[in-house]
This record gives sequence, C-alpha cells and structure tokens, in this order.
Amino acid sequence: MKSKFANFIMSIIIILIIAVVCVFGAIIWQEIKNLDVAIEPEDFETIVSSRPKEDIDSQNIKTPNIVENSFDKLEGMEQNNKKVDYSNINVDKYFYNQLAEEAKTIYKALESNRENMKTGTHKIELGDTFSDLLSTENGQTKLGEYYQSAIEAYTYDNPDIFYLSPNKMYLNIEKTTTLFKTTYNVYINNGGESNYLVNEFPTKEYVDEAIKKVESAKNDIIANRTGNTYDDIKMVHNYLVDNIEYDTTISKANIYDAYGALINHECVCEGYARAFKYIMDNMQIPCVLVIGKATNSKGETENHAWNYVNLNGAWYAIDTTWDDPVVLNGGRASLASKYKYFLKGASTMNIDHTPSGQFTEGGKVFNYPTLSNSDY
Repeated sequence: MKSKFANFIMSIIIILIIAVVCVFGAIIWQEIKNLDVAIEPEDFETIVSSRPKEDIDSQNIKTPNIVENSFDKLEGMEQNNKKVDYSNINVDKYFYNQLAEEAKTIYKALESNRENMKTGTHKIELGDTFSDLLSTENGQTKLGEYYQSAIEAYTYDNPDIFYLSPNKMYLNIEKTTTLFKTTYNVYINNGGESNYLVNEFPTKEYVDEAIKKVESAKNDIIANRTGNTYDDIKMVHNYLVDNIEYDTTISKANIYDAYGALINHECVCEGYARAFKYIMDNMQIPCVLVIGKATNSKGETENHAWNYVNLNGAWYAIDTTWDDPVVLNGGRASLASKYKYFLKGASTMNIDHTPSGQFTEGGKVFNYPTLSNSDY
C-alpha cells in the first residue's frame, strides 16, 4: 500500500516538473521568436540647416541617422554590451559647454576618436552608457536629440574636421534581451555607406594629405602674427579678403569649408567663416562661428555665416565674406567696404545681421556671446 502511494506521489511530482519545464521552455521560445527579427531603422525626417540654397553644404548636419537592432543574446551578453568611459577626455569649447551631459559624452567620444575617424569606417563605441536612458519612455528619441546636438556642437566648434560628413554617420542601438534583463549597446559607424568621409577625401591617405596642406597654409599665415591681438585679427581678416574669391557657381568642391578657403582660395560664406575660426583657434583668440540671416544692400534677406571674436574682453562681429564683395568687370572694392563689417558691435551689426542659434530645424538652440553694443 505504501509502495503504491509513493509511486502515486512520485508520478505527480514528475508531472509537475514536466509541466514547469514546458512552461519555462515556452516562455524562452516566445522571447526568441519575438526578438529574432531586426527592427527596421526608424524613419527620421531629413532636414538641412537653415542657410541660403547657394550656401548650404549638402554634407552638413541633418537629423540623426539611427539604426535599431533588437535580438536575443542568452549567452555572452557581456561581449556585446561594452563598458566605455570618456570621462578622462577634457573639452572646453564654446558650443560643447552648452550641451547636456549625455550629449557631452557623445561629443567626447568623437573627440577621443578623432585620429581613428580619419579612416571613415572606425566604430565609435558608446557601450552601455545609455542603457538607463533607453529603458525609459521615448528614450531613443531623447538619445537622438542628444546625438544631433553633439554632432552640431562638434562640427561648429571644430572647423578642422572638414573631412567628416555627419550625414554619413549612423547611431546604432543594439537591444539585448534575456529572460531577466534588457540592456543596450550604442555605437556610431558608417552604416551602409562606404565611409563617413566627404567625397573629396575618400581615404585616410587623402585626409592626411588635405590636413597637411591646410595646416601648412595656416602656419604660413600665423607666421605673420605680431603678438598684438587687434593687429593679428586684422591680419587674418585681410588675408582672407585678399586671397579668397567668392564662388558664385555653388558647384565646386570644398566651397563650404576651410580647405576650400585656404587651399583652393574659393568658397562661399561658410568657408570664409570656418577658415577664420580655424586660424583664430590656432592663435588662441576666442572665436565662434555664427549662422543666421543677413539683408544685403538690395533689401534681399538670405541665410548667412560670419564670426564673433573676442578682443580685450568684449565680443565683436566680423563678416569676412561681406568685406570681400563680388565686384563686376574685374574692379576692386573700396577700402571702406573692406572694413565695413570688421569688429562691429550690436548697434551696427544687428542692423542687417540676425543670428540664429538653431543649426537645424527642431534642433537645440545654442546661445552666442553677447556682442559689445558699440563698434571697436
């Protein structure tokens, strides 16, 4: 009798064990079934910075390209979600200092990988830094905003990275789910593009040669510095005005960057402004690149780029493009026109120049330095 009872109890226990195993197996199978397909990239609208059609760089910043991949990783999860730390990277630049901490981390990741990015294919690891953020509601949208702000600040703070094409850079989000935990691994790469370099410099060898030329041109200019800040600002202003031709075709290479300004000696307003900031930065003279709208003598308002520069503790505006007007029939601009927009205060500059701190529609609104009210 006892033997029959024991057998009955054992049978019940075995049945319960089998049932638990089946339920547990079904749960795992359901997870694998749900997570085995990669999610298609979210459809982000592409928006170009608000600048004139002829002055818009087709390689400039748009809303971020984000690719999300979701999959199961029941083993070896630690290999897929990496720990990275950029806290030892020190940055003190104008637009960087206005970023949220999350965007600063992305900016520092770019800065830390500056040399590696010359290949155009280097993977910039952010690891599981944003797992907590991505676990919240609208986390991906928020990370996309931080990424966009970081790319914008990085591009406007660093005119010497003219060889990068932000629109060919992708923010990848890998979602790793186990039965008990979900983590996220984030990195930046070239996605489906061959690289994230501008077309004119498609390999590291091209990039290195271009940088060498730009640095040589910069060094030749800086060799003429006097040590007097006013005279040095004027010297650089005059060099750009005297040696650059404004490109009216809007079809040539590098007309939006420092390479076009300093090597090809032909560019549009953005090229003038980026070249001016690049040289000021290397002379340790505080300078920022400004975008906005300007109204010309014909009453026509267009998107435009110029600079603010700090002299003796105050900020003044300089527009090297409009100090180098296009003169018909090979004539020369008057001396007065050459300095019409040189070291101007708000009372003069803001008459026909209106700055905008929003580099892309819907993007972060950055602040510019407050101009001196009066001219220098």
